[in-house]
Amino acid sequence: MSKSLDNLKTAFAGESQANRRYLAFAKKADAEGLPQIAKLFRAAAAAETVHAHNHLRAMDGVKSTAENLEVAIAGENYEVVTMYPTMLAEANAEDDKRAAKSFNYALQTEKIHESLYRQAADLLNKGKDAPETTFYVCPVCGYTHEGPMEGKCPVCSTPAEKFEKIA
Repeated sequence: MSKSLDNLKTAFAGESQANRRYLAFAKKADAEGLPQIAKLFRAAAAAETVHAHNHLRAMDGVKSTAENLEVAIAGENYEVVTMYPTMLAEANAEDDKRAAKSFNYALQTEKIHESLYRQAADLLNKGKDAPETTFYVCPVCGYTHEGPMEGKCPVCSTPAEKFEKIA
């Protein structure tokens, strides 16, 4: 592997993490009544996304939708089968309840994502797009639901009315 490719991978990971970190910082600034600082964090997060996308394209990391779905399925499957079960077991062994809760939330949600990607890939293989739907995402655990959510989140019990609508 070339040094440039290694550097692109490192830069992509760093920019992606910075985007997520800055969005979390923006939420905190909003909660503390600092809307202009929150706006600054969101602006920087948007710029980091541009950088990450540029790096990914430079690595030829965006392919056809069919290929992208296969990459997504493989990534979600790795998280479901290998990564999160191991991390959850280690957190439980260390009695780190916060880490265990976070890993469990992610594990349960990644199972849904893998299933949704597999369904989309199956439809695409038949020459079809997925049916029109709206997704709703739990703001606490990330649980992803097709169509309007009722009741409480099956993973963390957050009320459905708090779910974020993804158009």
